[in-house]
Amino acid sequence: MSGPIGVIGAGAWGTALAQVAATNGHEVRLWARDPALVDAINADHENAAYLPGIPLSPLIRATGDLAWVAEAAANLIVTPAQAMRTVLAQLPANAQALVVCSKGIEAGTHLLMSEVALEQHPASPVLVLSGPTFAHEVARGLPTAVTLAGHDPATRALLATAIAAPHFRPYASSDVIGAEIGGAVKNVLAIACGVVDGAGLGQNARAALIARGFAEMTRFGAAKGARAETLAGLSGLGDLVLTCSSTASRNFSLGVGIGRGEAAADLLTNRRTVAEGAYTAPVLLEAAQAARVEMPITAAVCRLLAGGAVRGVIDDLLARPLKEEV
Repeated sequence: MSGPIGVIGAGAWGTALAQVAATNGHEVRLWARDPALVDAINADHENAAYLPGIPLSPLIRATGDLAWVAEAAANLIVTPAQAMRTVLAQLPANAQALVVCSKGIEAGTHLLMSEVALEQHPASPVLVLSGPTFAHEVARGLPTAVTLAGHDPATRALLATAIAAPHFRPYASSDVIGAEIGGAVKNVLAIACGVVDGAGLGQNARAALIARGFAEMTRFGAAKGARAETLAGLSGLGDLVLTCSSTASRNFSLGVGIGRGEAAADLLTNRRTVAEGAYTAPVLLEAAQAARVEMPITAAVCRLLAGGAVRGVIDDLLARPLKEEV
């Protein structure tokens, strides 16, 4: 791929992806809403606000000008899920590829992020990049594998070559829906696993929650047309295991706080970064109910986020009628 690569969103994940793109020698145009952040990145070659201590490639140039970013050969979209439509509406229309790198479901419409992107830019090829990724590890060059999903094989191959690096390996898929659903649902389940950890319920409980959460993900994915093998891959099970096992996950750490008895509203107010699962959970539950898919763990997370007592929610979940596993 010739020409610069744009990255829209200069949080930790957007900055890490900019670093990956620069590894291959691409000029990178990194868009940030905050002028102070733009100036700091360009002056210091570091995103001290989100990835402190990691020197950034001199090929990365931050900007607040979306029109300049839109001229790139392809744009990676890394905004918070609920802000994606607003940002894309400001992006000048062209036929360049858009790679959705945010994980969530839009409130009100129940649309996946790729569907939002297609509504805003119907002439652009839209792909999805998802998988088990902690931004600080990617930015430091630690080994990572992801799913790159898109409908056109030639576009997928072109983008995969552009972003692949010795430490960053994209696997191609045509299952855009599956790649997105895995990333959105695992954020909600990571909150639940964090609650288990924060409440001191043990490793058995967390393992059971991951397994039963994966069953929820699979049921919802099947209802939406996702392929089972996609959900069992990097963007589904792989991402689920990562984010349900470490306080480096924003969603897991939010759950830990809730499990310890802290109010979800206070935890969300005091965060600099976005825990997407908190905003996805009620939307996911609405979408599941509309599709007649049972998601009891997701429903429990919604109760906890709304202020429900941890012990009561857990007791209700454990008191559900016995059933066959499959």
